Amino acid sequence: MEAFAFNATEQSLLIAAGVLLMIQAVYYLTLYNRISRHNRSVRQGKVHFCDELPPLSVIVCTHNETQNLQRCLPALLAQDYPQFEVIVINDGEKNENEPYLSQQEKLHNNLYHSFVPDSSRYISRKKLAITLGIRAARYEWLVLTEGNCLPQSDQWLRLLARNFTPRTQIVLGYSSYERGESWLHKLIDFDNLFTSMRWLTFALAGCPYMGSGRNLAYRKSLFFSQKGFSAHLDLQRGDDDLFVNQAATPENTRVETDPDAVVRLPALTHAHEWTEEKINRNATAKLYKGIQRWTNGGETASRLLFHIAWTATVAMGILHAHWLVAGSGLLAGIIRLTMQAIVINGTAKALGDKRTYSLTLPLFDLLQPLQSLNWKLRYQLRDKREFLRK
Repeated sequence: MEAFAFNATEQSLLIAAGVLLMIQAVYYLTLYNRISRHNRSVRQGKVHFCDELPPLSVIVCTHNETQNLQRCLPALLAQDYPQFEVIVINDGEKNENEPYLSQQEKLHNNLYHSFVPDSSRYISRKKLAITLGIRAARYEWLVLTEGNCLPQSDQWLRLLARNFTPRTQIVLGYSSYERGESWLHKLIDFDNLFTSMRWLTFALAGCPYMGSGRNLAYRKSLFFSQKGFSAHLDLQRGDDDLFVNQAATPENTRVETDPDAVVRLPALTHAHEWTEEKINRNATAKLYKGIQRWTNGGETASRLLFHIAWTATVAMGILHAHWLVAGSGLLAGIIRLTMQAIVINGTAKALGDKRTYSLTLPLFDLLQPLQSLNWKLRYQLRDKREFLRK
């Protein structure tokens, strides 16, 4: 019976590992697995959708991205949807996209374009571009995306529109990067999947708190009732996440997670681009209302504490040749890793991401919160005027 005799330190470590494992299980089995469950419910006919396909306006913000626009605009214009318009607003030098867009307008009578005047100051140019597009839009339902976003099928608009019920005012969609094989690409893909999984599953749980302007729909009347971006005009960012944060409710928000409703961006080639994007996101994330931000922090804290607890338990067991203790700690780590792999890979499959995580999962699981901390610290050290309108 000596195998079942634990000293005070071993008891504390075993209890800590067990409690933290249960906390992690709550996150993964009741929250983070909702995307797979939602798609299953859709296949089973348990989710109510709208049969009507109202006319809609697709607003595309681009910044001197002629090459990306030439790749993505044909997919937008080829959508299998009865009545829609595409409005391209270029934030940059007017002349770069002008020849291509003018040529395409002659071929497509539902395509229009304009630009943000180079003289515009004292407001976020991205917010101004979106506002110009919305004011030009003829229809009530707006679909927002960016010039480098490629819809994965010609059913993208139909799948978003099936969520346009009378009560719905916001529809959240998923965006990801095209698959790359470098270490950086895999790391970015995991972070994007995990971060998106968080806010999409919160929305599915009835607690929406942010969205992505790369794949987002809302009513024109909602935009004006919220007075556009007036609540955060002093910030360069916030045209998507802060707007959704202030306007979304459990009743007016729906989520579209069909793989054919996903848009993908070109794989990033430089870590600097990704780092700047994440640092900039911290400028708006600190303003989120609701408990979701703190709930996500609770998951991160319990995750790191769990890794400390189970590895310390294994080390303590080995040090004292108490193999039951060491085995219990190792078992706890294996149980969580298995649970996490099932949920994350299941979510990736549900969203149409082809990458799976096995050997890289434990490392990315540790790196993700450490990277988040790094971005928060770097944001704190930056001149806050960098994140304000210019």
